[in-house]
Amino acid sequence: MNTSTEPPRPEPIRFDTKIAVLLRADLETWQRLNVTSFLVSGLGTQLPEVIGEPYEDADGVPYLPMFRQPVMVFEATKETLATAHTRALARALPRAVFTADLFATGNDRDNRAAVRAVPTADLDLVGLAVHGPRNAVDKVVKGARMHP
Repeated sequence: MNTSTEPPRPEPIRFDTKIAVLLRADLETWQRLNVTSFLVSGLGTQLPEVIGEPYEDADGVPYLPMFRQPVMVFEATKETLATAHTRALARALPRAVFTADLFATGNDRDNRAAVRAVPTADLDLVGLAVHGPRNAVDKVVKGARMHP
């Protein structure tokens, strides 16, 4: 018999999908943060199901909603990142890319033009974000390691 006065804890929330960001291991810290923030913004705009409800503090001040599930961040070599990109394309997973060229641009228009100017196989990827079924995303990031 449970004599505790504490309410029962709700069951943990399990997700059948995964959000993963894969960063090239040779990036500077500021680049890692910049690339991650740009990549995940792409997922949030195209996949409304990954966005949770808005937040509100105890005083009723509202805050923007965020992802409803964790974002797993990985790092890898340039080669592993290219392989992950190929896998994401083959599985038709929703994805966002960040190329080295984008560090030299200063706005969205120039960013899109820089990516558009390079064939898929020649993209100098420094970051990739993907969303999809857990097992498919796991296969995409195979060979990468969790970001330290």
